[in-house]
Amino acid sequence: MLVPNHKSFYQDLRPGFSAGQSAERAGIFEQAVKREREAQQNKDGSKIAENFCGWVLEIKELHVTIEGKPILKGVNLTVRKGEIHAIMGPNGAGKSTLAKVLAGDPAYEVVSGEVLFLGQNILELDPEQRAHLGLFLGFQYPVELPGISNLQFLQTAYNAKRKARSEPVLSDEEFQKLLDERMELVEVRSEFKLRGVNEGFSGGEKKRNEILQMAVLAPALAILDETDSGLDIDAMRIVARGVSCLMNEENALLLITHYQRLLDYIRPHFVHVIIDGKVVQSGGAELALELENKGYDWLHPAEVNV
Repeated sequence: MLVPNHKSFYQDLRPGFSAGQSAERAGIFEQAVKREREAQQNKDGSKIAENFCGWVLEIKELHVTIEGKPILKGVNLTVRKGEIHAIMGPNGAGKSTLAKVLAGDPAYEVVSGEVLFLGQNILELDPEQRAHLGLFLGFQYPVELPGISNLQFLQTAYNAKRKARSEPVLSDEEFQKLLDERMELVEVRSEFKLRGVNEGFSGGEKKRNEILQMAVLAPALAILDETDSGLDIDAMRIVARGVSCLMNEENALLLITHYQRLLDYIRPHFVHVIIDGKVVQSGGAELALELENKGYDWLHPAEVNV
């Protein structure tokens, strides 16, 4: 299902903006992403493979352990272009493990299964290679990098991605212009450029900085791991607005959260519940409301409908 390209949808999806402002902001970013997608090439100079059905991500029977303990026990999930998927579940269910495995965390062992990203099995790829293909992970607890400014970090990451695709790197002036545009888009103040990465940032500022990274790198798939963790309502609205501005028909979002409240601001097309390492229930946005009211206890094997 693709994100509709009409003003009423953007008005609903992007709280705080008028329909025209939301559509305009989304359109500007979408055109930038389209230009980057057209230029995307791998090291051999060939187009990055795409799934026949427009799938960005396809997970097939994924089994994962850590230190011999099973965590994921046969996860199946498909995400197409233009879709927002929310992953919910109780503590210890395997939600964050799934995010880390997709990003390539070496602490986890993939026992069996496949993860296809843009039609390519990425399980043997390093985290950097996955990032260069267009996968982005926003951390639940973003780390501080003292002494490295946001400008330095983002320019290095952006140009590394271009080098990996045999594209010319941007000059300092060119990147400054791009960064200014993306900072304005996601409402990040200009002084953030020269501050150390997350150094001395509040919880809300760290999460907004993650969204700025997402805006600059323009991933085909963004995975946000409990981006609402530790945020008050105002900070959550700002972060959600930034995320929503970046969504278009060419990318996709996997949103991991405990609570329905974030989904008031970022509306998912699909909600999936993970319990004990398996997807036990899937549905539309209304499923999150049901979980808010009923919790997770009712989701027993005899009662679920995946």
